[in-house]
Amino acid sequence: MFESIGKKNIRGKIAIVTGAGSGIGRTISEYMAVRGAVVVVTDINLQSANETLHQVKEKGGEGIALHTDVCDAAAVAEMISATYNSYGRIDYIFNNAGLALNGEFKDMTLEHWQMMMDVNFWGVVYGCKSVYPVMIKQGKGHIVNVASFAGLMPGGLMTSYSASKHATVGFTLNLRSEAKQYGIRVTALCPGYIETPMHENAINVTDYVIEHDIKYRRQKHNYPTPEDCINHMMKGVLKNKAIVVSPRKQIPFWWLYRLFPASLPWIWSKIIRRIKNRHSNERQKKYVK
Repeated sequence: MFESIGKKNIRGKIAIVTGAGSGIGRTISEYMAVRGAVVVVTDINLQSANETLHQVKEKGGEGIALHTDVCDAAAVAEMISATYNSYGRIDYIFNNAGLALNGEFKDMTLEHWQMMMDVNFWGVVYGCKSVYPVMIKQGKGHIVNVASFAGLMPGGLMTSYSASKHATVGFTLNLRSEAKQYGIRVTALCPGYIETPMHENAINVTDYVIEHDIKYRRQKHNYPTPEDCINHMMKGVLKNKAIVVSPRKQIPFWWLYRLFPASLPWIWSKIIRRIKNRHSNERQKKYVK
């Protein structure tokens, strides 16, 4: 499943992965373990973190599992300190923990917005803030902030999610320009739609979006899994790319958006209208019956 590219660059390295209890975080942990890294698996759900750690050890790796709420700056700082005290250095941190929320802006509360920014943006900032002094002292290290394809171009029905991911990408690229002088690498990892539990657990706040999501998941879609994309993602990380977009088929859409930035909001307005009209028509048919 995992290619051997970059193995010599990872063996013996100390890597922290937040949100590692499932999805992309779990797959990154396994990837690093196969290549001989020591993986500090962190998640708000300690049971899930321990399950990932079990997978890490099954693949011949080693590490520890820690309960960490990335919304808590003190807890993140404690996790970084515990890792440094245990191993004497930190070579990688993957700020991966995230949440998804779908629906119209009018249906989102300020609490929804606060929650999305707390996890998707501030969780990243807290991780960087705590690990940065360690990596400056070392004179090296690699920070990988997991954003999203939605952080590179606008979508529809995901204003809070997209805003948090745009903020993450902007922060990451700015940090990259500063961190180079200290020997620190910084990468924004921007996955497109990949089948992970985050989508299954997404919060939906608009009725027609909820119904559309239920029907959509009943259909069979050949969306890639984290395992399908991990080699491509990590190849970009190991090459120290500023932005890594995966899967590859998403890259042309990003190029097109950069050429015609005004087109995508217009396209999404048509898609949203179609979804909403379909929902309205189906409700009317049920009412007539």
